[in-house]
Amino acid sequence: MNDLIARAPEVAQAQAEGRPVVALESTIITHGMPYPQNLETAQRVEAEVRAAGAVPATIAVMDGRIRVGLDADSLEALASTPGTQVMKLSRADLAACLALRRTGATTVAATMICADLAGIQTFATGGIGGVHRGAETSFDVSADLQELARTPVTVVAAGAKAILDLPKTLEVLETLGVPVIAFGQDQLPAFWSRESGLTAPLRMDDPAQIAASARLRRRLGLGGGQLVVNPIPRDAEISRAQMIPVVEQALAEAEAQGIAAKTVTPFLLQRIYELTEGRSLVANIALVLNNARLAARIAAAMAEDA
Repeated sequence: MNDLIARAPEVAQAQAEGRPVVALESTIITHGMPYPQNLETAQRVEAEVRAAGAVPATIAVMDGRIRVGLDADSLEALASTPGTQVMKLSRADLAACLALRRTGATTVAATMICADLAGIQTFATGGIGGVHRGAETSFDVSADLQELARTPVTVVAAGAKAILDLPKTLEVLETLGVPVIAFGQDQLPAFWSRESGLTAPLRMDDPAQIAASARLRRRLGLGGGQLVVNPIPRDAEISRAQMIPVVEQALAEAEAQGIAAKTVTPFLLQRIYELTEGRSLVANIALVLNNARLAARIAAAMAEDA
């Protein structure tokens, strides 16, 4: 794998010394925000990981290799490249992107695969994909869920994106045997909102408990990872009562315009941004930073156990 994986010196040194490392995805940079806000957010997320005592490893495919950790110039280059020129990578696209020597940004699923290959056990993101509304006829289910069931990485997110069918997403995760651990509360968070109206299957209040659970899963021979759902900070959330009508309006507009498949999520997120007058993006940034802090604490606890 050494010919496929290029670790940044900071990441390689941290791993050699047994210090904590946190993987970060790159689609939030290339497909989630405009330039230069995407670059500023990526830099802030990396700074939060460092401030919490871990080393950030933003993952992307560049020049035919999986880059695990990006230097300042590479991060700038990725952020300033138009999203239309960057492949959005999941499990199905990763090898093809390497073969074509294209630039690729990793989704949750692809970041998990690359983190595992690089020996990184903790990953911070915004929200995971899940079961789309109407999936009983469209079969639109994110590859993130299957990846959580097969790849041994602890993923810290603010829940599944609230545009999805959250009860069905939770049901599929249960069927796949994925632990869903709410941090510090009993309810499943819903991305922009702290509450979804659904009780989380598991609750833990200490990063050390989450690290111990990952270690014990390995000892028990249980495959797959853990999903840690971390509620957005109170001062940044948009309440469930406020978000439900916004999401419903965006979904209705998507259906009326015949928007489907991979174009659904970008359309919905853009409409929600417009309908909330930008508040959804502010909340998104806050929750990503919050997840980075928690992931660093979990990674530090894992390093202590090693």
